[in-house]
Formats: sequence, structure tokens, C-alpha cells
Amino acid sequence: MEEILRVEDLTKSFGGIVALDGVDFSVKKGLMNILIGPNGSGKTTLVNCITGFYQQDRGRVWFDEKEITGLAPYKVYSLGLVRTFQLPQPFQKLTVLENLLTAYGENPGESFIRAPFKRSWLGHEEKATEMAFKVLELLDLDRLWNSPASQLSGGQMKLVEAGRAIMSGAKMILMDEPAAGINPKLAQEVFAHFREMKEKVGVTFLIIEHRLDLVLKYVDYAFAMARGEIVAEGNPEKVLGDPVVVESYLGG
Repeated sequence: MEEILRVEDLTKSFGGIVALDGVDFSVKKGLMNILIGPNGSGKTTLVNCITGFYQQDRGRVWFDEKEITGLAPYKVYSLGLVRTFQLPQPFQKLTVLENLLTAYGENPGESFIRAPFKRSWLGHEEKATEMAFKVLELLDLDRLWNSPASQLSGGQMKLVEAGRAIMSGAKMILMDEPAAGINPKLAQEVFAHFREMKEKVGVTFLIIEHRLDLVLKYVDYAFAMARGEIVAEGNPEKVLGDPVVVESYLGG
């Protein structure tokens, strides 16, 4: 299976604290992956270095056969590697549909020069709207298309963030604890929708998550971190049974 992301010797320190200690791993295209590990193991730092929010001390990163080492976050985003944060941040006063449309990046009407010439971009706007409604239907949010984002539940806001990623042309989405702060039933629905996105759109996921009981049945592959390193990877159940993971993550 073709890889979409590859990391080699990624190292990052903060003062005297080593957060990433020569991380090597690769992610296969089209899979739903989970990244687990105890607090302080380096998971979020790893994602921040991959997506350009932190500059690593050493190491290289490739995405979709292009080296992205040291690129600014907006350049990484433009290549189709999109991250979401633990606290979703939709535009509260815009509707659900409008939130998705803000992420669509192919409308020439956003150009100051072409904006006055409606005929040059009207077709693109219609295409974006049609695409947004398909994404909303996929996420079971189509009935809420005209509702302000401020009226959504926490789980629905996280689905909107995933929808915006698809609208931007994401090939891979890195998510930081999407189940945080939402009840178990809704969390299961959120992961089921992510799974459907993977199967119908072909997007690859790498999800940081602690609530393993909710997410494991939806993922294809697991990575485990401890002390700034990848200590195990493979089938999720096999990774959870690894003695190193049991000791470091599950407390022995």
C-alpha cells in the first residue's frame, strides 16, 4: 500500500527536555490511524512539527511524495495535509453551510481583480455550494445547513471542522482528541462519520485519542508513543497488548 506521510529522525527539544527523540514512521494512504500514548509522550509535538507549527531540531518530513520539512503551516495546508485542534473553532456567527464554504479554495471570486466580474466566478460558487451540501449530507449535518454554528453541539462542531478540511481539498487529516468533551454515544457517531469519510472520499486520518474504548473499532492501524519515540505500531489490538505499551501507557 502506498504511503502518504513519512517522517525520519524527527527530533525536538524544549530547553533540556527532549519531546521527540528521533521519531521514524510512515502512514499508508487511505487508512484510519490512531496515535496513542500517555500525556507528555510527544504526540501533539509530533503533529505540530509535521504541520509546521513547530520547527524541529533535526529530521525530515515527506507528504504525498513531496518534502515538506520546514514549510510554514499554510503551505502544508495548501498541499492537502490539514490538522484540527482539540477545541473546534468554527465561525460562530456564520451558518454551517457558510463555514464549509469558507474553506473552499478554488473560487476566483476571492481575487480583488476578478471579484467585480461575476460571470468569471459564479460557476465556481455553484460548484462549491453543491460540494458543501454533499459533504453536509455525508456528515449528517444537511438538516442544519442554515443554522448558526454557535447553536451546534461540541460533536457537531468537530464534524464541521472535518467537513471544512474536505472542502479545502484535504488528502490527510490530523486530529487532536476529537472525542474530548463529548458524550460517548455522540463520540461513536463522530468516529462512524470519519470512517465513512475515509471510505467514500478516500481521505487518510491520523487521530490522537485517549478514549480508546470509543475509537478502536473504527481504526485500521495504531501507533504508540512513549518518551518521545514510536514504541509500537500495527494492528490496534496487538499494539495495545504490546508489553512496552502496557507498561508506559496503561500503567503496567
